[in-house]
Amino acid sequence: MSLIRVENVKKYFKVRGSLFKKVKAVDGVTFMIKEAETFGVVGETGCGKSTLGRVILRLLKPTAGKVYFMNKDVLKLSGENLKKFRRMAQMVFQDPHSSLNPRMTILEIILEPLKEHGIVVDDPEKYITEHLEIVGLGREHLYRYPHELSGGQKQRVAILRALILRPKFIVLDEPTSALDVSVQAQILNLLKDLQKKFKASYMFISHDLAVVKFMSNRIAVMYLGKFVEIANADELFEKPLHPYAQVLLAAIPIPNPKIARERKKIRIVGEPPSPINPPPGCRFHPRCPYVMDICKREEPPMVEVEPGHYVACWLYARR
Repeated sequence: MSLIRVENVKKYFKVRGSLFKKVKAVDGVTFMIKEAETFGVVGETGCGKSTLGRVILRLLKPTAGKVYFMNKDVLKLSGENLKKFRRMAQMVFQDPHSSLNPRMTILEIILEPLKEHGIVVDDPEKYITEHLEIVGLGREHLYRYPHELSGGQKQRVAILRALILRPKFIVLDEPTSALDVSVQAQILNLLKDLQKKFKASYMFISHDLAVVKFMSNRIAVMYLGKFVEIANADELFEKPLHPYAQVLLAAIPIPNPKIARERKKIRIVGEPPSPINPPPGCRFHPRCPYVMDICKREEPPMVEVEPGHYVACWLYARR
């Protein structure tokens, strides 16, 4: 059963100083997320991953499209219904230092969402301490301020703040990219353990394919505001179909020099086009090593090549 269903969502931003130019951050994305599933979204910086997450949570209003949560249209919710949705869908931001209020203690930060939603606990200190222990912190952190914590500890607090309401869905916006490498693995393992404990669904956003594979059941590859491939994590790594997905996978370092030398190298040239004026047809065609004439004229449809494996590329759409 789908928990989140997104249909042809678009999000355009106006360009300051121009009446007609718009940044097409998200441009026609369709997918669904199942219950207790981790759906990974990977792509280059600026491809629209974070914007998509914010649109799903209604932190940003989409330009067009539909978002459904448990079969309810999120964009039509208001009042108490919107507040209930906010309780059931949370977000963990990329930088914990900027997402935590520096004037509040850890106790106050974690109690804030409970107070906002009218949830009363008999002994706040005991209740929060028990939950701090779940994320690897303790009672000694209750009255500390964010600046007194390390980066990993602050991200644990941010994760707990999202989980304290027992949400069904959490958007994880590059939750480890601002952390030291030694801490990243701890946070990723913590997120997996918490998902098993609380049965939440994740949308895991990252530019690191190796991290996304470790976390995700299914992965979507995003390029310039569009999904170009969706597949199960193992299948995507074993058999990437879209040229852009192949490029991303080929860029992952391999510790074995012999295997690294034997690996097929795919080279692309140039930088991603501007989202203000994306190229016609397939958006990857100016950099694609397999470009055909039709790629320059028509946008390829997303087709199911194998069960559960979708790709938007004329190499497969023409078959």
